[in-house]
Amino acid sequence: MAEPEAFYERISENRFTATEHTRGPWDAHAQHAGPPAALLGRAMEERPGARSDMRLARVTYEIVKPVPMRPLEVSVHVLRSGRSVELVEASLTPEGGTPVMLARALRVRTLQEPGPAVADGAQLPSPGETADTPFFSVPWDIGYHTSMETRFTEGTFRAPGPGTCWMRMRLPLVAGEETRPLDRVLVAADSGNGISNVLDFNRHVFVNADLTVHLHRHPVGEWVSVEARTSVDPAGIGLADSRLHDEKGPIGRGAQSLFVASRQT
Repeated sequence: MAEPEAFYERISENRFTATEHTRGPWDAHAQHAGPPAALLGRAMEERPGARSDMRLARVTYEIVKPVPMRPLEVSVHVLRSGRSVELVEASLTPEGGTPVMLARALRVRTLQEPGPAVADGAQLPSPGETADTPFFSVPWDIGYHTSMETRFTEGTFRAPGPGTCWMRMRLPLVAGEETRPLDRVLVAADSGNGISNVLDFNRHVFVNADLTVHLHRHPVGEWVSVEARTSVDPAGIGLADSRLHDEKGPIGRGAQSLFVASRQT
């Protein structure tokens, strides 16, 4: 059977098979955290009974364990529901296992009549003005690194320091289903620490144990830019802080807490 041209294939309403397109760059048996983050984000936004007048304003992920390349089950619960704000929780669990990723989203009611708009942040060069930028070397042919189109306007994956990268999904999140703009943001946002790496990939690990995304504007279009900076303390704790953009301008921020160590540790 041919491999589905998507990150996931739906088995049933809440169960999904991960394809090899989700594979991360460090472990052949583990997914990059971007696709499962998008899968949980979609589940919280599209759960049965979800209010159409609310929009995701913040989502925080706890990456409990590496997400395996196995069938996964998504569960969603409403923790608090009010007139203007609701709190929703979701988890991702492999068959026969315990949750490997947890998410908690704040959804906020939108106004029926437009209110005042205030934007902060400079316009970036468009992806059309920028050439394709290859990923760093990965020891397998297919994975997240081949399923995302990347175009740097500052830095590269191979050069340490701050980076700004336009990213676009080459494939749908779920086979046969429409890809939403929010899917595109959440698939890309977990790449901030890779885009702004400040240490040698071959000598250090800088793994994020979480991801928080704040969105002040609903994203539009296929391209998402991650404008990232990484700071590292000598104790081995780091932070990757990202400004998120679409082609119209800034849409929010992302943050990742990092565990940093030499590969010999």
